[in-house]
Amino acid sequence: MKTISLEEVLGTENEVKGENWTSRRLVLKKDNMGYSVHDTVIKAGTETHIWYQNHLESVYCIEGEGEVETLKDNKVWPIKANTLYALDENDEHLLRAKTDMRMVCVFNPPITGQEIHDENGVYPVVED
Repeated sequence: MKTISLEEVLGTENEVKGENWTSRRLVLKKDNMGYSVHDTVIKAGTETHIWYQNHLESVYCIEGEGEVETLKDNKVWPIKANTLYALDENDEHLLRAKTDMRMVCVFNPPITGQEIHDENGVYPVVED
C-alpha cells in the first residue's frame, strides 16, 4: 500500500511545468501499477496542442471549464467539472481552457515523471 498527498509532490521534481500547464505526478512508472496518475492544472485562456501517439489518456475535470477539439474531425467537446474525456485512439487534439482547469489524468503506459510535450505534442516512450 502506498499513499501520497499533493502537498508531498509540490515543489519537487514530480511537479513539472509546461508553458500552459503544471502537472503534479502522483503515480509513476517506477510504482509498477501499469499506469500513471497526475493532478494537472491548465492555465485559463490557453490552447495546448497534444498528441499522445505513444499513450492512451483519460482526463477527469474536477474544476474549471474549457473544451477539447479533435483535429482529425474538428469536433469540439465542452469540458467542465465532473466531465471525463478519454483519448482512446491516440487522438491529436487541442485543449482550450476558458478558466483555470484542474484535471486528474491517467496514462497508459505510465510515464516516468519528467516527460514534457515535444514539438508535436507527444510524450516519448521510455523503455526499461
